[in-house]
Amino acid sequence: MSEQTRPADLPPEAVRALAETVRGPVLLPGDPGYDDEALGFDRSVVHHPAVIVGAVHADDVAAAVRFARDHGLGVAVQATGHGASLGADDGALLLSTRRMNGCHVDPERSTVRIEAGTLWQDVIPEAARHGLAPLNGSAPFVGAVSYTLGGGIGLLSRRYGYAADRVRRIEVVTADGEARTATEDENPELFWALRGGKGNFGVVTALEAELVPVRRLYGGGLFFPAESVREVLHFYRTWIEELPDEFSSSFFMLDWPDVPEVPEEIRGRFALHLRLSYLGPEEEGARLVAPLRAVAAPLLDTLADIPYTDVGTIHNDPPTPGSYHINTFQLTRLDHDTVEAILSLVGPGTKSAIGIEIRHMGGALSRPPRVPNAVAHTSAAFQLYSAGVLGIGEDQAVLDGHDLVVETFRPWNNGTRTLNFMAGVAHTDPEDVRQAYTPEAYERLVAAKAAYDPGNMFRYNHNIPPTTKGPHA
Repeated sequence: MSEQTRPADLPPEAVRALAETVRGPVLLPGDPGYDDEALGFDRSVVHHPAVIVGAVHADDVAAAVRFARDHGLGVAVQATGHGASLGADDGALLLSTRRMNGCHVDPERSTVRIEAGTLWQDVIPEAARHGLAPLNGSAPFVGAVSYTLGGGIGLLSRRYGYAADRVRRIEVVTADGEARTATEDENPELFWALRGGKGNFGVVTALEAELVPVRRLYGGGLFFPAESVREVLHFYRTWIEELPDEFSSSFFMLDWPDVPEVPEEIRGRFALHLRLSYLGPEEEGARLVAPLRAVAAPLLDTLADIPYTDVGTIHNDPPTPGSYHINTFQLTRLDHDTVEAILSLVGPGTKSAIGIEIRHMGGALSRPPRVPNAVAHTSAAFQLYSAGVLGIGEDQAVLDGHDLVVETFRPWNNGTRTLNFMAGVAHTDPEDVRQAYTPEAYERLVAAKAAYDPGNMFRYNHNIPPTTKGPHA
């Protein structure tokens, strides 16, 4: 939006025409429902757009993009708001896609068509009816499409790769307001860029992805007390070296709050949470885990053979919106010194304002898919994710903690970030975004951006500026 075109200058008749065209609500600042519609899961990102469109159909999306084009507005897109990276300001139209929640499984083709606002918790049970599973993340209440476009690392990824690797077809509205289809054969460059480049090239209204034949797994958590954490982690770093791709794991530790939602065994205590899942038989999973159980007695052991519909219980991520400050990068290894560094920052007695999660990568995550995409399929062995909650009186400690994480883990940082874990106001710099890709892929993404969004209409995101000198390049 130019300096001469402010939100108050949006022609009332044009706004009325938009409201009459789309099926969902059209909201201006001050309208009832405006504030609620703008809210996302990550409250550290606050939206104050010139206008909000609550889309219920792909035609609504196209109409909203054309309106933004005609009135010089940028376009921000929000499904759940977990991956928000930049707040929509008064030069933006915010597209809320949460009403677009259709999900259709084709069991004959082992695929699912997912609309823009569909959550994984809607997809998982539909796929399970046919003995199939999507490549969802650890939290079922996250938007499926945005997660997938950002790459997507979940509990099945060491065996089946990134969620983006399994996408077959994408329906998208580009900056010119046109609805397009992108596949391996139709608009192939757009197809390549969207799978990993996320929302830089248009508004994805639906996608079709492959499902995998998974009905159940052996999974859950082992919670170890503070006095066992060092011994367990040093054993864990060698134990995982021989695990098959069918086995996924991660760990996280903290002083668990003394609240009823936390299991009694760990309530009000410091504990290490090892999250484990295995696609093979329960007996084999128990055999593989037995050495871990032998290291120390866990406070709580929830490992069991579970239906895939219960996969969200493994990480048991809290579904509570809040203001989060997070950081992420990939690690070359997890050796003795890495473990000691983790313990020095967030181990027992540190009373850290942040938490650190380490996920075991490798397997199919390091292998390029049959149809290439923009995701960086690196050989990194682990992913580090650090998070803190803002607004609870420790904001500076959270910020300082993240700076210390970056400095402490510099010897193991392979230089690659994971796009889906770059959420919140900490990652609005395009140079941060660049680190989610190989240099060759990033240059190709810039060229695709110049071709499909030369004016950078889609800039309230993990932005990849176009090479052409548009008004927002």
